[in-house]
Amino acid sequence: MTKVLIDGVEIDVPGEYTLLQACEAAGAEIPRFCFHERLSIAGNCRMCLIEVKGGPPKPVASCAQNVRDLRPGPNGEPPQMFTKTPMVKKAREGVMEFLLINHPLDCPICDQGGECDLQDQAMAYGVDTSRYWENKRAVEDKYIGALVKTSMNRCIHCTRCIRFTTEVAGVPDLGAIGRGEDMEITTYLESAMTSELQGNVVDLCPVGALTSKPYAFAARPWELGKTESIDVMDAVGSAIRIDTRGREVMRILPRTNEDVNEEWISDKTRHVVDGLRTQRLDTPYVRVNGRLQPVSWNEAFGMIARRIATANPAMIGAIAGDLATVEEMFALKDLMTRLGTANIDARQDGSMIDPRWGRGSYLFNATIAGIEKADALLIIGSNPRKEASVLNARIRKRWRMGQFPIGLIGEQADLTYPYNYLGAGPDSLAELASGKGDFAAVLGKAERPLIIVGEAALTRADGPRVASMAATIARDFGAMKDGWNGFSVLHHAASRVGALDIGFVPGPNGHNAVDMSNGGEVLFLLGADEIDVAPGAFVIYIGTHGDRGAHRADVILPGAAYPEKSGIYVNTEGRVQMSERASFPPGDAREDWAIIRALSETLKQKLPYDSLPQLRAAIGAAHPHLLRIGQVTPADPKDVARLADIGGKPDKAAFESGIEDFYLTNPIARASAVMAECSVIAEGQAALTAAE
Repeated sequence: MTKVLIDGVEIDVPGEYTLLQACEAAGAEIPRFCFHERLSIAGNCRMCLIEVKGGPPKPVASCAQNVRDLRPGPNGEPPQMFTKTPMVKKAREGVMEFLLINHPLDCPICDQGGECDLQDQAMAYGVDTSRYWENKRAVEDKYIGALVKTSMNRCIHCTRCIRFTTEVAGVPDLGAIGRGEDMEITTYLESAMTSELQGNVVDLCPVGALTSKPYAFAARPWELGKTESIDVMDAVGSAIRIDTRGREVMRILPRTNEDVNEEWISDKTRHVVDGLRTQRLDTPYVRVNGRLQPVSWNEAFGMIARRIATANPAMIGAIAGDLATVEEMFALKDLMTRLGTANIDARQDGSMIDPRWGRGSYLFNATIAGIEKADALLIIGSNPRKEASVLNARIRKRWRMGQFPIGLIGEQADLTYPYNYLGAGPDSLAELASGKGDFAAVLGKAERPLIIVGEAALTRADGPRVASMAATIARDFGAMKDGWNGFSVLHHAASRVGALDIGFVPGPNGHNAVDMSNGGEVLFLLGADEIDVAPGAFVIYIGTHGDRGAHRADVILPGAAYPEKSGIYVNTEGRVQMSERASFPPGDAREDWAIIRALSETLKQKLPYDSLPQLRAAIGAAHPHLLRIGQVTPADPKDVARLADIGGKPDKAAFESGIEDFYLTNPIARASAVMAECSVIAEGQAALTAAE
């Protein structure tokens, strides 16, 4: 630690702190445009000027100098910095005047209005007049894709967007051309950006040069209600803020959570908003003579009751979808138990992972933040860029820190960081497990090796054998030790870990999702849209959109989407999280757990909870860890050892990708016109690459 004096306040700070960080640690406010804690230092904007005693007789850019570089006083006094002197005030006013020379007077029509750093800092540190009368610089707007709208006249060349795409996203789409007055920020050949994280440049832009294209001219920030919630587009559980106006969700923004998503979210998370408004189910339907007709809730419940009364309990089943909350799955499991059936499953993708192996066999045990502690990585049957793009950015962050060898077994893909390609399937995994090859030696030398197992390795008939072999590698190569559990399963369904925690899997003699979809008399689909149900079964669909499940259904019960209900989710690392209700379901749609509770009474199997707190109390009594919101309850490392003991030899078929189209993975995304446009752009890029 280094002792410094800032505006007369003595404080100890780490020597690697920048002067800007040291000043803020002392409580001083330092304006800035180009500096960002998660990006490299650029020193472009010069807004963060301060005065350093004993330094050069001019203001110093506080973002570009470290505390350890300061000289002490002549008698060993601590270095002194000043943030409010006349020199500093005049310097900041001068910098602001230069920044505004070419900036247009767009504030009344700019989407950044009300959230603009330039507005705020011009008010706080600028002057109220300008001495410049020359014409302002004009720059042509650029097309950079379906998500980011450009107004490049406003750009102040802070280069945050360039540094983000290059360093964090790992897809260097943006760059600067020209010099001086002719400098412009653009994509190469003015093509669309291709990163799954490109929307974050809108949050980073301190002016209105880059704004959200789908949200353009939709609302002002002071009109919106703000609700803190959790993302369910993947299993990472990114912290988000849902902004609403009246009953309508207007936009989704990231919140900072250092343990999960830092301050980034994926483009699907951010721009799926229009999918919440279209193709919504807002009234119950029943199928009569092959056509769906709107009915009342009582009529729909009556039809279900009559069908179940004549059904064999052993032929009744329930499948939960990827966006279901713990509460509704718990209630549905309770109802199925009372109906006398063990046919329940949340693994609609056919995953063979089994909670009976132990909780440690299906969690991302290293934790997302723990990726930064690992010193070697093996990826098995996964494409983190598509399955969990924010987590993939964390892997890239660790790679940029240095000394992080990465091996991949599965489909080759651009993961935004280099890796050693070890093979396509279980044969390569078996070779590695036997200690053959250069990467086996790398893993053996690692102090904290990380093994990531993806869904593509588990959604096969030999999934248990593949999982066992991966656990064997984790055990034999030192990934299991005190303070470190490197065996990590990467899920891509938000509901999956919560479902496994409450045991929403087939009971004794029960059928799994694939078997239920191919036979049975009555089948409940709780938002299950990623599975095809064969003709014959009477299908009851509880969901939000007119997607695959609703098309197959005989009875549709309209439910609530994730911004329209409060619910518990458990992310891939086992962190229990709470989503909060930001708006209300449309029409006669109701929260899913309430639908199940009302239906249970019609079926004469009344569930013993009449409110959400009562339901959560029942969940807490059965699974206490599910009420520890925000916490990860560590799994027993012995679970991984038991998984390794299963043994067996997997098939030779190569691992196939679990997600074909990043933008169209769930019914909300498939209802979104923005996601459809992104999908077309992504396919065009893939086709271009193939042609080349």
